[in-house]
Amino acid sequence: MSTIAARIEAVQQAASAQALFVATRALAEADHGESIDPAAIRCLVEVLGFNNPGAAVAAVDGLIRLGSSAVDPLLTSLDPRNYGARAWAVRALAGIGDVRGLELLEEALATDVGPSVRRAAACGLGQLQLASLEAAERHQVRERALSALVAGCTDGEWVVRYAVAVGLEALGRRMEPLPQQRQRTLTALEALSRLELEPTPVVRLRARLAQQRLQEQKP
Repeated sequence: MSTIAARIEAVQQAASAQALFVATRALAEADHGESIDPAAIRCLVEVLGFNNPGAAVAAVDGLIRLGSSAVDPLLTSLDPRNYGARAWAVRALAGIGDVRGLELLEEALATDVGPSVRRAAACGLGQLQLASLEAAERHQVRERALSALVAGCTDGEWVVRYAVAVGLEALGRRMEPLPQQRQRTLTALEALSRLELEPTPVVRLRARLAQQRLQEQKP
């Protein structure tokens, strides 16, 4: 039996919450070499649906390490009846940064009931990997991500607004010189930095820092 297969079996046969966590972490940290075992991805995705936050965190870390190979299994496994699994999937997709997760990240930032999930989605929208896309598609994805982040500026939780500021900066740093998108980004950050519009000091400070960094960046 291969090392990967043995680690998958250990996850499947775990008899306690602690054993599941340890086995999942071992699988998440496994070296797949040049060929990623699809069964390992399926196993990590399944763990997201278990009622074990420690194991789910380890599974998310493992799926992020596996990168784009994990995106389709994550998206096809989504079950609207299992909120926990969906929330962990959002975190994984945010960390991977594949544009195939864009729709789910948009939806999560706009509607998810969990502030931590909305926060992850906001960060993920700023970190989407766009380099491999054609120019027209890059523009469309950036526009959708920017629109979602601008809307997120009015989120009711300060941790989400903080993450929106982080996402806006990350997205703005990787934008091609498109004046309208750049101005919308700076305008959104300006709103987050103003005392009369943003009550939380740490959010205002983070927005100002993002503004400063983007303004110092050569267009």
